[in-house]
Amino acid sequence: MNTSSAALTFYTHPMSRGRTARWMLEECGVPYDSVLLEYGTTMKAPDYLAINPMGKVPALRHGQVVVTEVAAICAYLADAFPAARLAPPPAQRAAYYRWLFFAAGPVEASVVDRFLGVTVTEQQQRTVGYGTYEHVMDTLASALARSPWLGGPAFSAADLYVGAQLIWGMQFGTIPKRAEFEDYAARLTQRPAYLAAKAIDMALGEQLAPKRA
Repeated sequence: MNTSSAALTFYTHPMSRGRTARWMLEECGVPYDSVLLEYGTTMKAPDYLAINPMGKVPALRHGQVVVTEVAAICAYLADAFPAARLAPPPAQRAAYYRWLFFAAGPVEASVVDRFLGVTVTEQQQRTVGYGTYEHVMDTLASALARSPWLGGPAFSAADLYVGAQLIWGMQFGTIPKRAEFEDYAARLTQRPAYLAAKAIDMALGEQLAPKRA
């Protein structure tokens, strides 16, 4: 069944991982409706829990299909809207899948553990999927030193997802400002879709900010 013309509804909050999914939606260049949810209230309400039982954002409804988890949303949208050319041809997706899931697994897990102060001992490194935070950063920097894009010869959803984590992490100090990361981020933050998505979420954030008397 072709769902490319089905309605898209995007559930999000401007200070969440939904910023990455909105960037992906803007790259696709297709119309979508946004539903803004609040932490601890509407995000945990029965209506939304029926969409995502985790009570977290983002989530995407495309017709009758629901997709959660940012990496899955990015991969799904790239396939649902092939005209945007955000995924390589199926036979050329080895690197695309590798880095998309490297960011969803080792990068996010290592960054979150570091932020939370979780210390992984040398003995535990064999159990923890990412090994060490430093090894994850070195691996990613080495890949970016070899090629301007991770998923293939052109920008793809893998670059968007990896890049969003690097941009956010460098901004808040959870990822080091290495030259490879800064050069990569500079290319990504010039993209019109990135700028459009950022402007939307910045405006929404201002609407939600507490008003001063």
